[in-house]
Amino acid sequence: MRSAAHERGTVAGWGVVKPPGPSRVAGVSMAGFRSGGAGPVDVRVVPHPAVTLALEFGNGPLVVDVATGRQQRGNLVAGFLHSAVRVRGENIECLQVRLSPVAARAVLGASPSELDRTLVALDDLWGRDAARIGQRLGDATSWQDRFALTEALLARRAETGPAVDPEVVFVWDRMLVSRGRVRVEDLAAEVGWSRKRLWSRFRSQIGLPPKRAARLVRFDHAAHRLAAGEGAAGVAADSGYADQSHLHRDVLAFTAMTPATVAGQPWLSVDGIAWAEHGVGETG
Repeated sequence: MRSAAHERGTVAGWGVVKPPGPSRVAGVSMAGFRSGGAGPVDVRVVPHPAVTLALEFGNGPLVVDVATGRQQRGNLVAGFLHSAVRVRGENIECLQVRLSPVAARAVLGASPSELDRTLVALDDLWGRDAARIGQRLGDATSWQDRFALTEALLARRAETGPAVDPEVVFVWDRMLVSRGRVRVEDLAAEVGWSRKRLWSRFRSQIGLPPKRAARLVRFDHAAHRLAAGEGAAGVAADSGYADQSHLHRDVLAFTAMTPATVAGQPWLSVDGIAWAEHGVGETG
């Protein structure tokens, strides 16, 4: 029997609650969030190699803004977001789910390629399931019950949703293991596909072209090392960048910030508590 969910601390204005153990659903990680009493929360998103579900049940609202002026409130699905996204609100309680892109297709019932750099209301994808889980999370009296309810729904959807090609899963896993330091041509040869076929199937099922996916995995690893206090020169050398300038350009491309600024972002501080025990892009 699992032990109870437990509070992991407060950082950047968020109280973070972790489930008692890893999810039984492959490719799924969960964490609970509640905004503190020190006023509104307002943080910038640092891109990461996962699709995100936000399930709100507090007094909220949870508000997500993008630079185009588009705004989404309440339950939502976020694809591979970019640096112009802000998460803000007051009196928020929500459960966040990070989906490996190889699990997202089945759980969402839609390809992550339809979500690239976009926010979608969860109702648009799940219909009655979205309203039902929101109501049940609000009625639940403990985080342990909320995690269990969400896991049961995700498990049911994962079992009935469309699967990703095993070759695509293999390529994604290799990207994670290598921390993005792979050649797409070599991966295509390993699975016996042409480069063109790998690009097409990977893009349609994962949501990003293979090279950009590998860059995002590499960036995510580097960003967390920067946030841990490591110097940019050492991170660049150990993460597969040609030099420190190369790292600087990649960080700027993903976040519109310098490596030094990224290192101090509250988003990564929260990351270190909410998702530290399980890789956000892992398949299981």
